Amino acid sequence: MANLTAVTAFLLRGFSAVPELQLLSTATFLLIYLATVLGNITIVAAVTHDARLHTPMYFFLKHLSLVDICSVSTTLPRALVATMLGSREISLCACASQLFAFVCLGSTECFLITSMAFDRCLAIYKPLVYTAIMSPQTCVSLVAVAWGSGLLFSAFHTANTFSLPFCGPNVIEHFFCDIPPLMRLACANADAHEAAGSTASGCIIMSCFALTVLSYVRIVATVFQIHSTAGRWKAFSTCSSHLATVLLFYGTGSSAYMQPAASYSPMQGHVAAVFYSVLTPTLNPLIYSLRNKDMKRALKKLYLQVPF
Repeated sequence: MANLTAVTAFLLRGFSAVPELQLLSTATFLLIYLATVLGNITIVAAVTHDARLHTPMYFFLKHLSLVDICSVSTTLPRALVATMLGSREISLCACASQLFAFVCLGSTECFLITSMAFDRCLAIYKPLVYTAIMSPQTCVSLVAVAWGSGLLFSAFHTANTFSLPFCGPNVIEHFFCDIPPLMRLACANADAHEAAGSTASGCIIMSCFALTVLSYVRIVATVFQIHSTAGRWKAFSTCSSHLATVLLFYGTGSSAYMQPAASYSPMQGHVAAVFYSVLTPTLNPLIYSLRNKDMKRALKKLYLQVPF
């Protein structure tokens, strides 16, 4: 190890290793990025300006949209600029910062989705005490816990990853700095670091997932106790959008962070990353705006106020 030179910068592979597809993929991801930012900003603006949406559910949704904006802005702009300018180099510090921000935002979203599941469960299971329990102070506390937990979780993963020595090769088989492709580049045995990271991720992801599942078990049990079909549909429709977000988030994110780095495939990693880091933030605004009458009304009101 004494004759090896420490890596001070990495090279990102980009969206595609095929030069002919670079322009097409860049244009596609640019459009997706603009749509994602615009869609989530619209959700934030609609919730902020419509007094009827000043409820716990939409308070969490607004923060979820803010997280999605930051998350997609952490990865795509740099990758797009690097591809267009032909410069794929990213310094060690910049790579660590990008990893820290991305993991922090992803884990914060995980905690927010869990808080939203608890909110929906309480609204359906205990409607009489819902307002008293889900007070503004409670909502702010849950969001603060989500951000604080995300920062701690991200600090652990960043330290766990970059405490490994990197001495070449320095080409990251990805379009941003992520944990699995980085661990493959370590010039030391990363088994202990991989095990620690997988254990931490497993505990957080499975705990949040278990709490979300328990919330929906309680929701389903309560809904089936409602005698009228219309009442059942009305109760379940209040959480259908969130359920779609849960399935999308866990279905894409778990495939990337719940497998060992030794079995990591660059192609599989690219596909999984596109789903959990790009498509999920893009689809969340559509999920909540297309299946929610209150949100549709708020968006229509917002668009009528925008001068063209």
